[in-house]
Amino acid sequence: LEVGTGFNGEMTGRENVYMNGAILGMTKAEIDAKMEDIIEFSEVREFIDTPVKRYSSGMYVKLAFSVAAHLDSEIMIMDEVLAVGDMAFQKKCLDKMRDAAKKEGRTVLYVSHNMSTIRRLCDRCIVLNAGKIVFNGDTEDAIAHYLNMGINEKRVDLDLSSVRMGHLPSKIDAKMTRIRLIGKEEAIYDISESIPFVLTIYANSDIKNMCLRVEIRARNGDSIGTSLVHNFCRINKGNKNEYQFVANFLGLIPGEYTALLVLYEVNEAGLFHDLDAVLPGFSFEIRELKNSMDIRWRSSDWGRVKFPDIKFLGTRATEE
Repeated sequence: LEVGTGFNGEMTGRENVYMNGAILGMTKAEIDAKMEDIIEFSEVREFIDTPVKRYSSGMYVKLAFSVAAHLDSEIMIMDEVLAVGDMAFQKKCLDKMRDAAKKEGRTVLYVSHNMSTIRRLCDRCIVLNAGKIVFNGDTEDAIAHYLNMGINEKRVDLDLSSVRMGHLPSKIDAKMTRIRLIGKEEAIYDISESIPFVLTIYANSDIKNMCLRVEIRARNGDSIGTSLVHNFCRINKGNKNEYQFVANFLGLIPGEYTALLVLYEVNEAGLFHDLDAVLPGFSFEIRELKNSMDIRWRSSDWGRVKFPDIKFLGTRATEE
């Protein structure tokens, strides 16, 4: 069952623990025995007798996960629900799941696109593609296989209509359906080149201020940097338009990268929500085609971005 199944907004956190625990198969006696541990782990003790409709999304997930984590089950199945919580709580949840597997002998099935948490939590991985198992084995080999699925293709014309990330609701307000990288037969760029592309978007509702975020990730899944374009269009429900952009990732050192594409909207209060998200939106390779670097770059020590060269302005005499 989904974390938080059965939570009633009018009921307090404590009352929801009893109801959610019952739905998950716990008896009242078991819940009574674990109530203090559940409250302590959830970090919402101050609000445990407040209706959960007053909770933030993070508080809601903390309490819901805490109930599920204290269930005496042989198997725990977790999706990427932890993305809602703060970093400290995410770490605590991962530690809890790791302990459940290592110390309590329980099986944890964790479904995620986050390579760092998979690397930390999992001993074995299964990679799925279009509903079929394409890899089953060692964690590091699985991560490499997953990342190479998109990178090795380096296609310049991609159909995105059936690709979407799992954190999105079942009905989304807009959908990226196609991306075309302009002027290339293969997505290979020099370190000094920009990346022009055309993105096709279909609107399921009226969008007043469409924004785009392009997050660049390295081959191992590490985030490198993000580029934004704010309020680039309005689009009415039912319309399908093409939009042309030029992205500049100047300074990226030679290597293979993926781009996470996120459409989002910002309201008058400055709050935003994701309309659509695709990973990988496209994959590309940076090469040193024009011998623009005269040294062998040490990415493990120096990072994956080469900033503009420091300007030497001359010599100045020192004062005695």
